[in-house]
Amino acid sequence: MTKQPEVWLRGPIAGLSPLLQPVVHSIRQAQEEIHELMKDFPSEMLWEKPAGVACPAFHLQHIAGVMDRMASYAQSQILSEKQFDALKREGLRQEHLTTSILLENLDGQIEHFVRIVTQIDPSTLADFRPVGRAKLPSTVGGLLFHAAEHAQRHLGQLLVTVKMIGANKRP
Repeated sequence: MTKQPEVWLRGPIAGLSPLLQPVVHSIRQAQEEIHELMKDFPSEMLWEKPAGVACPAFHLQHIAGVMDRMASYAQSQILSEKQFDALKREGLRQEHLTTSILLENLDGQIEHFVRIVTQIDPSTLADFRPVGRAKLPSTVGGLLFHAAEHAQRHLGQLLVTVKMIGANKRP
């Protein structure tokens, strides 16, 4: 199999404004790298916290959760009770969760987020959007960019955590 270039070097995404492509490129790159990193990762190690850092499960849940929350804010929605409940559960041991389930959940949230991004009118990127109960100021573009950079940040933390656990040793 020929190795592809990084997502941002694969060209434009059909139907997506060039102004929004960096957001989707960044998230798709994180998605690919997460799948490669978590391939064959033992589910029983999802809750390990080497040196007290956040567990791998937290990062997978948190990346998905941040995208969900930023998409809601970008659409001028307040968070639902379901979203608050999911936020409270990020990183809490849930024995029924497996690596496969967490990756499926992440992929589903990424697909949902990308659908929302493709529907955003680029002329609204500078529009104000209140964030959280305190209604802190952001913009549509700021929220979308935050979802992408936050996914990259947690990918980096996940990479280090998985390496510290040593569960992905390759021959």
